[in-house]
Amino acid sequence: MKAFEERLLEVSESLPKRLRQCADYVAANKDRIAVSTVAEMAEGAGVQPSAFMRFCKILGFSGFSEMQKLFRETYVGGWPDYSTRLQHLREKPEGSPSALLGEFVDAGRASIESLLSTVDPMSLNDAADLLLAANVVHIIGLGRSFSVATYVAYLFEKMGVPAVLHTALGKLDNRHSIRQGDALLAFTFGPYSAPTLDLVEDVAVRKIPIVAVTDSAIGPLAKFRPTTLLVSEVDFGAFRSPAATLCLATALAVSIGTSKSKE
Repeated sequence: MKAFEERLLEVSESLPKRLRQCADYVAANKDRIAVSTVAEMAEGAGVQPSAFMRFCKILGFSGFSEMQKLFRETYVGGWPDYSTRLQHLREKPEGSPSALLGEFVDAGRASIESLLSTVDPMSLNDAADLLLAANVVHIIGLGRSFSVATYVAYLFEKMGVPAVLHTALGKLDNRHSIRQGDALLAFTFGPYSAPTLDLVEDVAVRKIPIVAVTDSAIGPLAKFRPTTLLVSEVDFGAFRSPAATLCLATALAVSIGTSKSKE
């Protein structure tokens, strides 16, 4: 899977528009490949099936079936069937609080179950090592990532891990507080936060280690070559709970806190 992500990143910048759409869609929806047809993947990417097949061949596969086989080997049921989901749990009309709760619980469960297939264990270990070695961990996550970034900062404070939460509150720019020997932990997902990307770029130029928790291996963070942890959140309607992101962030923070306590 790591080799697949590296190849995807390698070819994405040089692809024409339609094939780049395929790359972007695959990067953000790897959990769908194992259970979708080539027509469904092409529709999601907004291209013809023939274009999606060409994309598969550019990645080194004989076709979609061979690429799908790779993902079926690690598939853990991360994409639920929305047409039959919760039909026995809805006692009130669709849209009622109880029905919505069931929908979001189901989506969150699917997202968390898919974590083991989206997060590379070696990258997770590398991320933990980078943050553990830092004098201060700087955290940024704006928009829908803010709740996760804030919770990580809370955990670090409780565990005595030196950390700074960057919030852009009052348009205050605290990037100058990031020094050599520190590290940046950035959370951002499509359509991506411009202030987060700006801070990542500034830190990358100064060659300060970066750990990025995001949803695409070829997104705007990729050019900065951070240690990347990929999370795919299953959405319901137009809303997406950060269930898997919070689970991953908690595991990462607690592993660092536990290691710090042993020093």
